[in-house]
Amino acid sequence: MSTNLLVWIILAPLFGALLNTALYFYNIKKQKVSEIYFALIGTITPFIAFIFTLLVFLQINSEDVVLKQTLFTWLNVSNLNVDMSFLGDKLSIFMSMFVTFVGWLIHIYAVGYMRGDTGFGKFFAYFNLFLASMLILVLADNPVIMFIGWEGVGVCSYLLIKFYYGQKENVVAANKAFIVNRVGDFGFLLGVATLFFALGQVDLSFSSIESNIGNTTNGWLLLAGFLLFVGAMGKSAQIPLYTWLPDAMAGPTPISALIHAATMVTAGVYMVSRFHFLYVGIEEIGLFIAYIGAFSALLAAIIATRQTDIKKILAYSTMSQLGYMFIAVGLGFYASGLFHVFTHAFFKAMLFMGAGGVIIALHHEQNIFNIAKHRAKLPIISATFLIGVIAISGIPPFSGFFSKDVILAAAFQEEHYLIYGIAMFTAFLTAFYMFRLYFIVFVTPNKNDKKEYVYTSKTITFPLVVLALGAIGAGFLNFPAVFGGNHLVDTWLGQLNSKAITLSHSTEYILMILSVVVAAIGIFVAYKKYAKYDLEKPELETGFIGRKLYVDELYDLVFVKTSKALSVFIDKVLDTKIIDAFIMKCSVGFVAIGRKVALIQNANVRYYAAFMLLGMTFVFVYLYLELGL
Repeated sequence: MSTNLLVWIILAPLFGALLNTALYFYNIKKQKVSEIYFALIGTITPFIAFIFTLLVFLQINSEDVVLKQTLFTWLNVSNLNVDMSFLGDKLSIFMSMFVTFVGWLIHIYAVGYMRGDTGFGKFFAYFNLFLASMLILVLADNPVIMFIGWEGVGVCSYLLIKFYYGQKENVVAANKAFIVNRVGDFGFLLGVATLFFALGQVDLSFSSIESNIGNTTNGWLLLAGFLLFVGAMGKSAQIPLYTWLPDAMAGPTPISALIHAATMVTAGVYMVSRFHFLYVGIEEIGLFIAYIGAFSALLAAIIATRQTDIKKILAYSTMSQLGYMFIAVGLGFYASGLFHVFTHAFFKAMLFMGAGGVIIALHHEQNIFNIAKHRAKLPIISATFLIGVIAISGIPPFSGFFSKDVILAAAFQEEHYLIYGIAMFTAFLTAFYMFRLYFIVFVTPNKNDKKEYVYTSKTITFPLVVLALGAIGAGFLNFPAVFGGNHLVDTWLGQLNSKAITLSHSTEYILMILSVVVAAIGIFVAYKKYAKYDLEKPELETGFIGRKLYVDELYDLVFVKTSKALSVFIDKVLDTKIIDAFIMKCSVGFVAIGRKVALIQNANVRYYAAFMLLGMTFVFVYLYLELGL
């Protein structure tokens, strides 16, 4: 019976999207649908998906089985067979558990955040569809069906980023996210196509690909692995396809939380982990992935230190944390990378939702220095925000410490000391810029600060409290052996054949102490500079770092303006002055010839009779001369 629940995990939020869409269109005409109906549908359906996922989890845990559900054959052409089928193994259910749970909490939060918005119903229709698309991606049994979900989250992110499409900058941000992701998606498609032609097999299911992966050459696998990771670069905002992520903050804060915590950006890490059997055999690509992750983490952390928009700081922190995850999966520590995805979902969702609460309280102000000047008393938000900042900084016993520390240890164990050094310096920067954010928004003295209490809706505070508990305690689910733990998450994800930490306990202790000390130094530097910062002299987003290393300007010059100049050249010169001119001259010539031909074809019977007589004369002369007739 539980096997049938796989498709219902997806259908629950999908039905929610359809129902909310129907109600929204009805409400446009009648104006009779209360927000409560949209809210109930929008929040209940993700919770149902979570319950279905929990039931499948319990079955897999008790029976140790892999569930598969095939609905129908979607494509069967020549030697290509693609089934609309879904896979319930430990990896997909692990992802689905926190995607549905954290997604459900974000939906609850959105009820309070979006209250009174004219597009309330439309927002929840998009929101439910976003969650359904992510679940298709996670539960897909083959890369073609995965790509449906892959594109689904891309489309939904586009719709939600430009939700307030009346403002031009929101539409530009949505277009940017959509276009940059299309570059990555093209790589994903080419990677799947490369696998198909390399393996030459009928069945494209993940199990079939894994069993036949040894039948092709290493060159094909190298190309396929690289192209698939290009897709991950786009979805998970890694160098060079990361520039869309900060601009995606143009959408309402709930969508920022959903993108960064439970959907979309985690898709790249999941995809690489799903293809673990491919990357195990091509260490060159694995190392490439790890270095891209390391430099992406560092770049994002550096940029974040000078940002003033509260949501963009959190956006760059997401890119940085994703870099840690790619370090892990690139080095073969797939379970460790996914465990950081898991813990990150809790504290990052909480941080974005806390930021949203502050933004609402201060009438949609997002500049951290302006927020500090008009600070409101928000006890639950400030307390949970502090928990999230501590967790992402890697301070024990919060969850971020356990999940990030093992990644640092992995880089050290594999003797990739450059990656380890970059990751450690990034840990220092992370603690610095996150506590910079906290001190400015919640601590820095303000002479005009009356600290008036602002009521915060229970739909906002309830998810924050629940996520705070996860940010504190989720790390204990993979409690390391050095502390007497049994690595529950690593054991559950045993199918990935991940590498494990084999360092001596003394070495692990030293590395842990070192990482905590580095984070503590970052916190201390932030405290000294920002705990009593003069708000009358706010920092500006200027200079090389403040302007995000001018990468956007570089891309604009190299790609946008160059493409525009090429388009103008094709239009004004190649098309107008060369191709059109040639065609026009040919046309004039054809017209001239036609006019001369028209002297013969003029509908005058006397002319026709004369031409007939002339033709017959030539025939008779020919017969006389050649045949003697």
